[in-house]
Amino acid sequence: MALADNTGCAKPSEDFPFPEIIELNVGGQVYITRHPTLVSVPGSLLWEMFTQKNVRSLARDSKGRFFVDRDGFLFRYILDYMRDQQLVLPDHFPERSRLQREAEYFMLPELVKMLAPKLSKQNSLGDDPTDVRRAGFITIGYRGSYTLGRDSQTDAKFRRVARIMVCGKTSLAKEVFGDTLNESRDPDRPPERYTSRYYLKFTFLEQAFDKLADAGFHM
Repeated sequence: MALADNTGCAKPSEDFPFPEIIELNVGGQVYITRHPTLVSVPGSLLWEMFTQKNVRSLARDSKGRFFVDRDGFLFRYILDYMRDQQLVLPDHFPERSRLQREAEYFMLPELVKMLAPKLSKQNSLGDDPTDVRRAGFITIGYRGSYTLGRDSQTDAKFRRVARIMVCGKTSLAKEVFGDTLNESRDPDRPPERYTSRYYLKFTFLEQAFDKLADAGFHM
């Protein structure tokens, strides 16, 4: 006795050789998607693969899934783009250049354009005339010390002095901290030199990290 087919998926035929639901093996990662998603961008590599009538020409793995020898992790973003032609990436995504290469391979020119502007800012500093921020590193240190104040020989008072030290290029430190940087601590050093003898005029570490965050720094 045969079981009824309740999947609701169109069966392959000579005119339409692909099922409605397609399983892909991309670099060892398995994806399940709909056929209309894979052919949503005319002229793309996936469109060419899944609009042809000769299904036997496509590579398959041992379980019959269509096989694509590309980066299985990055393909999730390719597939997301195929669904609605939009690009959504996690914050501080580190694989942008590799994803652009995958977009070029899958023949998705609009996705390549979406990735290209951010690449140019990261890989070629100074190309954008509106972006005048410099690249570099700043290290923040914290020092607590005590000073001795005497009102009389028998009455000594100790006062705790907290200082936030800045280590980095002089020009970059001035750019980030501005007037809050105490430049008088190291007046004899030439510009563009590293120094750890600068101090900030405020004593709260939160303020220092807020200024670094506003300038685009990441810990």
